[in-house]
Amino acid sequence: MQALAIFSREMKDFPSSGAKLGDYEAFIAIVETGNLTRAAARLHRSLQSVSRSLSALEARLGVLLIRRTTRTAQPTEAGLAFHRRVSASFREIALAESDLSDTSGTLRGTLCVAGSAFFVGHHVVPIIREFSLQHPEVKFDLRISEEFTEPTRSGVDLMIRSGPLPPSPMKSRKIASLRRVAIASPSYIAQRGRPETPADLERHACIIRTSAQDARAWTFHAQDGTPHEVAVRGGFEADNAYVTMHAALGGMGIAVMPFYYVRQFVETGLAEVVLDDFTLAPTPAHAVWPSGSRTPSRVRRFIDFLAQRLKKEII
Repeated sequence: MQALAIFSREMKDFPSSGAKLGDYEAFIAIVETGNLTRAAARLHRSLQSVSRSLSALEARLGVLLIRRTTRTAQPTEAGLAFHRRVSASFREIALAESDLSDTSGTLRGTLCVAGSAFFVGHHVVPIIREFSLQHPEVKFDLRISEEFTEPTRSGVDLMIRSGPLPPSPMKSRKIASLRRVAIASPSYIAQRGRPETPADLERHACIIRTSAQDARAWTFHAQDGTPHEVAVRGGFEADNAYVTMHAALGGMGIAVMPFYYVRQFVETGLAEVVLDDFTLAPTPAHAVWPSGSRTPSRVRRFIDFLAQRLKKEII
């Protein structure tokens, strides 16, 4: 109940007693999505309804909060300041709901999760289904994004990210280790041969994923743990794993990929693992969430559930 009292004090500071919570909710969604259409989709409301809420809120406050164009909606300086206060109050409401869930034993509310399409699709969605069967009052809102952004800036409760995390004040927990392999298509191997040692890669066309931390120097480990680092080069580069995978499947060279990306292609013979006597360091996968003093129960419980289901290395 303390959270509701805090929210009530915040509301008393707002210029109009005729404010509607839905209008504030629409404003928050517009700022955090950068677009009225995306805000409407997040709230499961019509575009016209969200637009009316924003106009009504600005009319009551007598301040321009959002500058609209045909494609974007950017907050004004006043809008940014207002968002900081209003969004904090709504987070308190979410935490108040979470406190009630703790006492009632029933998790409820919406859990907004962001992550890359491939990882979320392959590994998070099945876990969400299992979690939802146990906690039917929790609804999920998935945001597909390949880039790391702090959850508080993107309006999400939880982000799932693979690879090393950049410095951030956010909380994080490792939930999995992802096996990586070097792959090539049968047509490439037939034309260029199969590398037997990491040093052989210097004579091969390697597909460079520029967004990877080890984009141009791959380190393989022998069975005795000895590292073998090799500088790689080739005629094709991309900043996206999905694109580099298809370049490898198309016979353009050798690529290093998470195994879960390419497992179906290896099993069906469309790709082959090369240098399988050597291993690459696995990629960590983390859950990342806001670093506030309290985390909603549904977020804490889902992170625990993820870690439990993904505790073994994904192969």
